[in-house]
Amino acid sequence: MDVLTHPEPTGPEPFERVVATHGAVVLRVCRAVVGPDAADDAWSETFLSALRAWPVLPPGSDVRAWLVTIAHRKALDAHRAAVRRPTPTDVLPERGGDLLGDWRADLWEAVGELPGKQRRCVAYHHLAGLPWSEVAALVGGSEAAARRAGADGVRALRRRWFEQEAPSPTAREEER
Repeated sequence: MDVLTHPEPTGPEPFERVVATHGAVVLRVCRAVVGPDAADDAWSETFLSALRAWPVLPPGSDVRAWLVTIAHRKALDAHRAAVRRPTPTDVLPERGGDLLGDWRADLWEAVGELPGKQRRCVAYHHLAGLPWSEVAALVGGSEAAARRAGADGVRALRRRWFEQEAPSPTAREEER
């Protein structure tokens, strides 16, 4: 993994290159943490904030970790805003069409159903590629706790994935 650091004062790197290099990682993190419906907004807010702070980012900074930290904070803001937003109770919301059209939609749904800390640990380590020490700093707690939450999240995803694929005992009896 190529770690892009903030340029030295001799010449600022164009911010467009930062977006092109890290945009997909930040979007994956946003999808995993806030869900596919709010991911685009969180992604946009992340890069708007990053653009404002780009000129004062210290040289030598780990840009990917910096962006994931901003995405983490924007995701928390999105969760807080969603809690304050009223939701109708007499009419169930319709689910949108399957945007991805394949197994990835099921995977994103499974990631979205993980408990918050597990979901964030899986997203920050496995999707953004951050080391466990940085994941721990983002979610709070020790590096060991972040590893445990990430491992528990991956185990839950595997369990759910393989339970869906395995035919039920009654289905096997019907085939006979």
